[in-house]
Amino acid sequence: MAEHVQLDLPIVLPTVPNARDACVDRLTASLREQAGVHKAHVVAATDGDPDRLCIHYDPDTISLPRIRQRARSLGTELTDRYGHLSWTVRGISHPRRARTIARRLRQTRGVVEAEASAAEQIRVEYDRSATSEDAIRDVLRSMNVRLREDVLDARRLEEAAKESDREVEHDHDHGDLFGEQTELIFSILAGVCVAAGFGLSFMETVPGSVSLGLYVGGYVFGGYYTAREAIDTLRAGGFEVDFLMLVAAIGAAVLGKWPEGAFLLFLFSLGHSLEHYAMRRARRAIESLADLAPDTALVRRDGEEREVPVDELAVGDTVIVKPNERIPADGVVVTGESAVNQAPVTGESVPVDKAPVHDPEAALQAPDDLGAAHRLFAGTINGSGALEMRVTRRADETTISRVVQMVTEAEAEKSPTERFTDRFERYFVPAVLALVGLLLFAWVPLNEPFADSFYRAMAVLVAASPCALAIATPSAVLSALARAGRGGVLVKGGDPLEQLGRLGAVAFDKTGTLTEGEPEVTDVHPHGDTTETELLRIAASVEQLSDHPLAEAVVTYASAHLAGESLADAHDLESITGRGLRATVDDDSVHVGKAVLFDESDGPPLPNALRDTAETLEAEGRTTMIVRHGDTYLGVIGLADTPRPGAADVVNRLRETGIRRMVMISGDNQRVVDAVARQLGIDEARGDLLPDDKVDAVRALRNEEDVAMVGDGVNDAPAMANATVGIAMGAAGSDAALETADVALMADDLSQLPFAVGLSRQTRRIITQNLWVALGMVAILVPATIAGLNIGPAVVLHEGSTLAVVGNALRLLIYSP
Repeated sequence: MAEHVQLDLPIVLPTVPNARDACVDRLTASLREQAGVHKAHVVAATDGDPDRLCIHYDPDTISLPRIRQRARSLGTELTDRYGHLSWTVRGISHPRRARTIARRLRQTRGVVEAEASAAEQIRVEYDRSATSEDAIRDVLRSMNVRLREDVLDARRLEEAAKESDREVEHDHDHGDLFGEQTELIFSILAGVCVAAGFGLSFMETVPGSVSLGLYVGGYVFGGYYTAREAIDTLRAGGFEVDFLMLVAAIGAAVLGKWPEGAFLLFLFSLGHSLEHYAMRRARRAIESLADLAPDTALVRRDGEEREVPVDELAVGDTVIVKPNERIPADGVVVTGESAVNQAPVTGESVPVDKAPVHDPEAALQAPDDLGAAHRLFAGTINGSGALEMRVTRRADETTISRVVQMVTEAEAEKSPTERFTDRFERYFVPAVLALVGLLLFAWVPLNEPFADSFYRAMAVLVAASPCALAIATPSAVLSALARAGRGGVLVKGGDPLEQLGRLGAVAFDKTGTLTEGEPEVTDVHPHGDTTETELLRIAASVEQLSDHPLAEAVVTYASAHLAGESLADAHDLESITGRGLRATVDDDSVHVGKAVLFDESDGPPLPNALRDTAETLEAEGRTTMIVRHGDTYLGVIGLADTPRPGAADVVNRLRETGIRRMVMISGDNQRVVDAVARQLGIDEARGDLLPDDKVDAVRALRNEEDVAMVGDGVNDAPAMANATVGIAMGAAGSDAALETADVALMADDLSQLPFAVGLSRQTRRIITQNLWVALGMVAILVPATIAGLNIGPAVVLHEGSTLAVVGNALRLLIYSP
């Protein structure tokens, strides 16, 4: 009989970025080749656990220790052989450049896989036996791509600094003369040359060679970056738009039409430089998150206060935060009270009141279990009160650093539309070249001069170049990710961003998502001659002996309403599972629990009036506690997990964004779930569900339409994994929630959900608009240029569409619902 064992994947393969990595496939394939192993696969992370390697084996053929040893041995071999690099770089200014760099890296001996994105992220998997990290860096350097020193591994910082010193004379931000503004300056110089040459051409006293020289200057300044990109593309074995434009400009020069060729390169370089500016602006909006935390912190060590770099903070350090200062690290409040502006991290618009924890040492052991009133996050802004805090996470593990890391990784993930346009361009560009090749021979059937056919072909080459198409989706996705991050919403890439905009339904977990997650006393109904004070005093006297959440709610309510009256002495507590409690108070037995408890216990039967009251409360979604002291029924107490303030408004706002169906799924009894659904305006309520039932419910919904599952990121992980999009609430400070969900709402606040859905839908609209503009302009210009439209107007319309697309995408940076 086959057995199975699960091993944590990060332990077996410590260097792989995720379970989709090729090394995971290599590992499972190697394990399946072992005698006695029937199956090897990966079990996705749930409940905050990591991805796990699951191995099914025959214990009669291979032992469990041998399985573990072999898995770790194979993992070590793969780790030693295959390296994985994930770098943030400088020098990738647009998607076409990213494709060229990725293609060139994949051609490097020993590189197994390589990806690059316009977000300046590079991922490389390489075979250490065939190449090295330094060799890969040399390839990037040859293409004027530099690693950002602030993301280099600590082991390489010193080496990087020395290298930077060696290269300082020719490495001025991408090796350019004027830094990152060089391309724009060259473009302006090209424009000046073209304008001056055109103006002087009308002056009879100025030799024509002067205008020609100025046009050549326009070619040099306008074509420098175009030629550099085209050469890199050709070396990588491909064709991009830069190559097409360069061919068209050279063709114009061959025909003696220097003004048109120079004008083409000027406008193309201007469009590129503005496009790169827009992409840098979107990237900087994301990078600004990393600048939220201060560089230093005021620490008390050995009785002395001194300023130290944030990177040197250790868990347990005591940090002093003065009024109106940024908080330097994640931690817990130990002294002082203040209101903290958490908007930079969580997006909350109202400052959150902070107060000291009762037991700092216990808080350091389990900071995730603390309430919002005690926790602090790096990058948030202290109010008017001074605070002392204890550090709970190192600088590279804080919530804001994790968010920056995940947003950076998300930039590199392509959306479905972006993958489609990439595939489209791979076929479209060769098709354009083939069409141009045919047009070069149009003089044969049309009986026209070859020069006319050649000029027409060059005009078509300009018109058909898919510049706007290439930038349409990446610019929108990058802008949307930046806007979401500033709004306290972490979206893990273009895929969930687009999926979020297609949703037709949203499934909510009830407890802790739509409701507060903490029961409260809502009704107190004394019976007969009993007073409310007596009912509460006896009930709280018994419940104070229990650690159940319902018991805590009764004791808390009684403490606030008994006006200082002391509780009775209760003892001999006995819990009756699923029914209630029994204890002794004032030498008489006290029963507290459901109606069924009294139906099954000795003593007088439950009065009908009291039973009716309890059933009425239960029909309204209350959990009931009937109290009997001796033979006297004192009354019934109703408790409920109350809806979150604003939850009903969130449901209405989601409907306004276009969500058609709201579903609540919960393990609570159906009557309670129905009552909460009625209060909030939820369409469907499904109660009495076990965790597996929740998964089945989400799968059934997904079979009908795209559905998001909203939960806390831990208990609801299996259901979220089976939804189109998993959304975790309250992810700030929670590693499990950050890792589990496709979308993480940093604040424990549902109001961010309509913002996230609205932003996604607006992103999809803008992407659609951009694609229509890009493809529409090509569809108009190609036949127009074939019919005789000159290069000049074609260039203006072509570059105009590119700038329109970029400007449209940047609108997402200022999106507000």
